[in-house]
Amino acid sequence: MPQKDFKKLLEKTHFSMAQQDVRYYLNGLLLETSAKSLRSVATDGHRLAVCEVDLPEGGKSGQQVIVPRKGVLELQRILGNEDQTLEVAIGSNHVRVQIGDIRFTSKLIDGRFPEYGRVIPNNPPLLVTAVRDDLRQALQRAAICPTRNIVASVCGEAERADDPVAQPEQEEAEEEVEVSYEGGELEIGFNVNYLMDALAAIDGPDVLIGLTDGNSSCLIRSAGDAGSKYVVMPMRL
Repeated sequence: MPQKDFKKLLEKTHFSMAQQDVRYYLNGLLLETSAKSLRSVATDGHRLAVCEVDLPEGGKSGQQVIVPRKGVLELQRILGNEDQTLEVAIGSNHVRVQIGDIRFTSKLIDGRFPEYGRVIPNNPPLLVTAVRDDLRQALQRAAICPTRNIVASVCGEAERADDPVAQPEQEEAEEEVEVSYEGGELEIGFNVNYLMDALAAIDGPDVLIGLTDGNSSCLIRSAGDAGSKYVVMPMRL
């Protein structure tokens, strides 16, 4: 496959890997093949990132391996954005990536990755369309407050992201962003870092946010790219 496609898989999902989690299989990145594509998946139990790219010559459906965190970070250092072809060879305990004269080998994590498909919202009924940069900048400004919690209040006219702490002795920040939304008023809380990480990984000017209710995970993706999806669990308000 082209080197730039494999790099895209890692860049779009690596930030959702867990760090030193007792569930050792989360401290890495899942690579999964299908008949026509290669998919990367990462989750720390609070958020999920999925990216999929087409394989020019297809692949064997149903193969799964977990590349450890350190191996993923090292691969990101040596991969470029060129069209140069690379070869990924998967064994029972190791994965090998050949890029020209460079050969990278890493041990695999021996474990079973969670059934991630169950946590991806299927056709959420409430859809918010926003300008990606506007929403990201609003979150960055609101994130100045010491707490990392963000409350998103969505109505037919605007989405507001503000600090959920209502105690007067603590700081608050409030931002308004114009969005396209048809539905009733909804209030939901998130970790602001998780939202900003997802928005940073999305390409294109517009972002789609699928919501169900104030207690369900949201689905975030680019308006022009269905190959990358991000799921963020809500926080208790």
